Amino acid sequence: MKKPPALVWLPADHRLLGSAERSMPFLVLGDKYARAVKVNANCQPLLFPLADADQIDTLLGLVDGVVLTGSPSNVHPTRFGSELSDPTLMLDEVRDGLTLPLVQACVAQGVPLLGICRGFQEINVALGGTLHQKVYQLPGHLEHRESPEGSYEQQYGPSHSVRLETGSVFAQWAGALEAQVNSVHGQGVDRLAQGLRALAHAPDGLVEAFEVTGAKVFAYAVQWHPEWKATDNPFYAAIFQAFGDACRVRQLLRAA
Repeated sequence: MKKPPALVWLPADHRLLGSAERSMPFLVLGDKYARAVKVNANCQPLLFPLADADQIDTLLGLVDGVVLTGSPSNVHPTRFGSELSDPTLMLDEVRDGLTLPLVQACVAQGVPLLGICRGFQEINVALGGTLHQKVYQLPGHLEHRESPEGSYEQQYGPSHSVRLETGSVFAQWAGALEAQVNSVHGQGVDRLAQGLRALAHAPDGLVEAFEVTGAKVFAYAVQWHPEWKATDNPFYAAIFQAFGDACRVRQLLRAA
């Protein structure tokens, strides 16, 4: 009998879809995230629709890892002690209410955790860090947002380099101390949470990747989008492969 794949929980976005006059609530998960988990991490992606924060411990007992995906929505600024500076900013407070305690539970319970873009920001906020609401307005910083007129190929194509810390897992996965990454975000790390260590920086100094230093297992996050055509990018694929390996270790422990 073939061994079942390790199971990875990807929390969904909560979004209203349809016209302004006729919209309905949907739970949304981007195909590219689920596909990277299945193909590149060799794990089975899972959704737990309408999961509540008080169910986190129970649901974590059923899975071998968690991926916090990117999203068009942003972490609500009140979650890191700021006032909302732009009332048009897309938010998802229901997701905030689940993912922030989920981060803390993953770290405490030794569940492999990978954060991507919004997920990267969620980990920082959940552990006590803060965010810049508009990186593009900061003096001396790059324009980290994608071009709204560009195709998806252009938006998710290489945008800028990142400097990878010597001896870090990211340098090992990239096989170099510098790599080209995409950039599709408006917010970014302001103050890095205590217990996080920056492992990659953009040319303007913005933190682009970090590790949870006290974590018992895989706990890394990136500001860019490694799920985009990960099969065609050895660096991106290596991130998911390492995450999948960590999930399979937990799978063995859960079965013991």
